[in-house]
Amino acid sequence: MLFDRYEQQGLLFNMNFKEATSEAGKAAYRGELVLVEGEVGDAAGRRKPPTLVMRGAVLLSDGDKVTMAAGMLNEVDDVPVFFQKYGPDLAPGSKLLFFVVNVAKPLFTELSGNAVALIPLQDGMVWNELIDELKLDKGDFKGQSAADKVLTVAGAFGDYTPKYSTVGWDEVVATKTNAVREARGPI
Repeated sequence: MLFDRYEQQGLLFNMNFKEATSEAGKAAYRGELVLVEGEVGDAAGRRKPPTLVMRGAVLLSDGDKVTMAAGMLNEVDDVPVFFQKYGPDLAPGSKLLFFVVNVAKPLFTELSGNAVALIPLQDGMVWNELIDELKLDKGDFKGQSAADKVLTVAGAFGDYTPKYSTVGWDEVVATKTNAVREARGPI
């Protein structure tokens, strides 16, 4: 399974779950996805914490290919890092949606031959925002396992046709903002 390989390589971080779905050959993952690993920290080869992760990652694989990926990135400049790291594992026509803290407005773009929706989000949880964006509600998930909930989200991508502008990558970079993620914690 693809996510077992990722786990062995130390690419799954703060894992919520990684499990097979009820559909043969498909698996789901939720947690953080490492984009840039930390340095090797000792002689035994153990690594320091990653320097860049996709928070709230929601992934679906079919065999050894990723068919859906969603998550949150702090910077527009982090989006190409995802494609550099995981591009070879993306299935043709993969459904990709990233919440990006400093993107100016919702839009579509293409990177490495893959269409991706970029949506601004300074505050919120990826899973909640994703199901809102795909117009799902709690009833759509009733009685499902965690992995099958990801299957339901992937299925909703079939009807996903927002009216966002499609722009080239240079325009995405030119319109980024100085927005930062809202920090929350104890008072």
